[in-house]
Amino acid sequence: MPAAKHVYETFVRATPAEVWAAITDPEFIARHFHGARREGELRSDGPYRFVADDGSVAVEGEVEVFEPGRRLLLTWHTVFDTAMAEEPPGRVEWVLTPANDDETITRVRLRHLDLGLSPATSADVERSWVVVLDSMKSLLETGTGLGPITLDDEPSEPIDDHRRLAATANNSTWELLERIADDGGGLDDDETADLLERAWAAAYHWRRAAPPDGPQPHRAAWLVARAHLFVGDVRVGARMARRCGDLTRACPTAADFDQAYALEIAARAEAAQGHLEVAARLRAEAAQVPIADDQDREIVEIDLASGRWFGLD
Repeated sequence: MPAAKHVYETFVRATPAEVWAAITDPEFIARHFHGARREGELRSDGPYRFVADDGSVAVEGEVEVFEPGRRLLLTWHTVFDTAMAEEPPGRVEWVLTPANDDETITRVRLRHLDLGLSPATSADVERSWVVVLDSMKSLLETGTGLGPITLDDEPSEPIDDHRRLAATANNSTWELLERIADDGGGLDDDETADLLERAWAAAYHWRRAAPPDGPQPHRAAWLVARAHLFVGDVRVGARMARRCGDLTRACPTAADFDQAYALEIAARAEAAQGHLEVAARLRAEAAQVPIADDQDREIVEIDLASGRWFGLD
């Protein structure tokens, strides 16, 4: 399923060139980015890092897209914290566009992508990016940043052992799922048992880590259903596919792609039971779900075209 992400947007009374300087100039960055300074020349395919006042490395990564004044895309690996350092890197994208005719106002869009397997990083950056953006906006518009900010309330998604274990179990489940061939082969008996244990472990920990009304339960049910279906346990797979659909429909925070995946896993369950006409209809409905984000839509399309379809062409 698509990776988790955070999306932010603000309008700054400054030109795109001025905002670009604020997010790329090392001295300017230090005035609004928690005092950290960027090291390394920004250029396509070049490395960079953010260094704290004490000289320790806070973030490191590589530049993937460098379009001055318009777009900057970086891999982003937070390393100042042990838990976050052990997680895979995400990606941060800045997009700047003029918001009026004389280009004195800039629309700033920031996306922190690929956080599905990095729960500690996701929880840490969720609000810290808000502080960075607001401080940058204040600095550009008034000449003064916000200074130190105290966040007394708890983050919306707690960082705890259950959440970390859920992400680890989810990731390791996919390591085995991807080895299953279209005919169901690829794993021996011990690996099959290991796959199912990993999927259920992810569901167990997500249940205890998920925020109220969060999407984790129906996504966990989807993973368990897929695991059972792909190893040939159709009875449990079909039951969990129905549970995924029920939970998705009842979840107020379900994303557009969640609706597509609920239909997709229902289609696979029907196909596994030999109900190919019903499966074909459900798969077609999954493909027609409107998905706003291009990256999310591309991932759904790839998933619909891959994996076991149990005789459904």
